[in-house]
Amino acid sequence: MGAGAGVSTGTAARWVERWERQQQLYAVDREERFAVIADLVEHVAGGRPAPLVLDLGSGPGCLAARLAARLPGAEVVAVDADPLLLELGSAHYGRALRFVNALIGEPGWLDRLGLDRTADAVVSTTALHYLGERTLRRVYGELAGLLRPGGILVNGDHISPDSARMSELARDVGRRHAARHAVCGHEEDWESWWSGAAGDPELAPLLSHGGEGGRAPCEGNDLTVSGHVALLREAGFTDVGAVWQVGPSHVLAAVR
Repeated sequence: MGAGAGVSTGTAARWVERWERQQQLYAVDREERFAVIADLVEHVAGGRPAPLVLDLGSGPGCLAARLAARLPGAEVVAVDADPLLLELGSAHYGRALRFVNALIGEPGWLDRLGLDRTADAVVSTTALHYLGERTLRRVYGELAGLLRPGGILVNGDHISPDSARMSELARDVGRRHAARHAVCGHEEDWESWWSGAAGDPELAPLLSHGGEGGRAPCEGNDLTVSGHVALLREAGFTDVGAVWQVGPSHVLAAVR
């Protein structure tokens, strides 16, 4: 899409910053999780010329921009289905990223990415839990086929441990971590961000009638860590496992 034709750079910067702040409510130790994901991508793709990296469910491109800064010369593609978030990212980050409007798992969604080569890395953060298990199984298989041998899929998300007791403990750890870092008292959340965006005359035309951009209904899944690992192995990934965790927030890595 175009480089922010409908939103000024000043407006985009302000709303992307607000997006970053409200997202801290929903990802335990979000900045460290982003850094871990970037570490993994750099480990796998950092020595390759012009690596191709995809960020699925990118929002306005906050993680994608960090990856582009970490890997100068990489082609970083930010993929999301929300026209408002894509427009904000395009206006704010400009040509550092390529933005694509596509709904993950929709029939033909990979064709919309316009890729002419295999990817070195695919990342996603706080997005794949929206997919139902059947859809996620298919998407994992599609991504295995999209990655080069040795390429990596990295998923940072809310993923429960394998037992109810461990899940309870992980949630408590997450709550205590947030309280220690003064995240719980944050002034803006998901609903208030979208409500504020609807009241901004530059952004309102990009919102759907539902008030939250172009997001599809959430199918959702309750897969545990071992459930994700099983699906990824079934999809053809050879090495799979959790490489980072704080409370219920995990980073799973899967190598093709």
